[in-house]
Amino acid sequence: MRRVLRRGLRALQSLSLRWKIAVLLAVGCSLVAAAIGLLIHGARARQIADEARRAATDQLVAVRRVYELTGRLDPDKVGEADARIDCPEVPADLREAALSGRRTTSLRLEGADPVVWAARPIGRTHVLSVRLPLDEEAADLAELDGQLLASGAGVVALAAVGGSLLAGRLGKDLRTAAETARRISAGDLDARIGSTGPPGTRDEVAALSRAVDTMAASLQRRLEAEQRFTADVAHELRTPLTGLHTAAELLPPGRPTELVRDRVAALRALTEDLLEVARLDAHCEQPALESRPVGPLVASVVRRSGVAADVRGADDGTLVRTDRRRLERILANLLANARRHGGGPLEVEVRGHRVTVRDHGPGYPERLLRHGPRRFLTGAAERGQGTGLGLTIALGQAQVIGARLTLANAPDGGALATLVLPSAPDVTRKGRPSRTT
Repeated sequence: MRRVLRRGLRALQSLSLRWKIAVLLAVGCSLVAAAIGLLIHGARARQIADEARRAATDQLVAVRRVYELTGRLDPDKVGEADARIDCPEVPADLREAALSGRRTTSLRLEGADPVVWAARPIGRTHVLSVRLPLDEEAADLAELDGQLLASGAGVVALAAVGGSLLAGRLGKDLRTAAETARRISAGDLDARIGSTGPPGTRDEVAALSRAVDTMAASLQRRLEAEQRFTADVAHELRTPLTGLHTAAELLPPGRPTELVRDRVAALRALTEDLLEVARLDAHCEQPALESRPVGPLVASVVRRSGVAADVRGADDGTLVRTDRRRLERILANLLANARRHGGGPLEVEVRGHRVTVRDHGPGYPERLLRHGPRRFLTGAAERGQGTGLGLTIALGQAQVIGARLTLANAPDGGALATLVLPSAPDVTRKGRPSRTT
């Protein structure tokens, strides 16, 4: 049996996706149809048995009344029942139950002679029994089984045909997706799944998997090259920018000097942002996590950021597990983004482990909400100018500390950033939060 099962599985694996789905649907529908058929058969058999036992019991009561009134069994007054006293055909267990003083029944639906018996004691040594044939009931049950079998076979056939048609279309789409993935891995980033290509293998899912793997490997190499280039450029810019900053400090006071210093500061900030993005992309950041009350921590961060914002819930003592420096970086970037691209007033609300930053400007662009922040792309023109790195860094630092940052637009307008921080571990016996370095 095990060998036959292995051969069947091996044969199924060699089929195309279309026939795999058709066979699996047929097998699944067969099991469902069999289960439903057994349930219906069992319910109908129990119904027939209950009705037959009830009818036999009623006949036994009627026969007993006639016997007590007339002292004999009158066939004309007991209907179809075969009533006898001490009938030798009564089942042994039924006879023993009757002699023990119980009125009981015995039923048999299978076999060539379906019948139901009912018996009760007469005196101390005799048994009055009633026998009712169940030929019609057994025939009805057999007819029901035939109908269930035919209906189940029809459902299985329809499922196999429908599954074959559906799997054929699915296989065509999968082959097209595999071909498109190969085009994307070759550098055609504008390729879309729009036309069918030639089938690659008999197993469409395997073909798609190989194509996706190829595409992923190619994209990974390109992203790694981009990350190395970004880190190298930012690192090389640090030295000349340091010298430029020193030279700018030596310039005489005046408006031109202020402009030069401002641009130098902007270049230094951009360089540091690029280095931070490179570190986040390389997944080499190690947070220094510690347990802190979220309300006072957020209020302190907002104060140091220099951004005017209305802080609510500053007295919330809920303990969170976070890296103070990275949390400050996240909130500072969110506040700077809200001040630069949104509209006042700015609101920061602390509620449990959740911190929200909201402005009342035009809100985040739909493209940003759909695809997430993109570097050096700030979205809609009405949100101002910038490098597009602030939200990217905020999302990356949130992942480092195990937090979840989501961006959305408030129903009544304005951008809404929600930061959910991980909860702190249990406090020690002295009531101080545990610290992890």
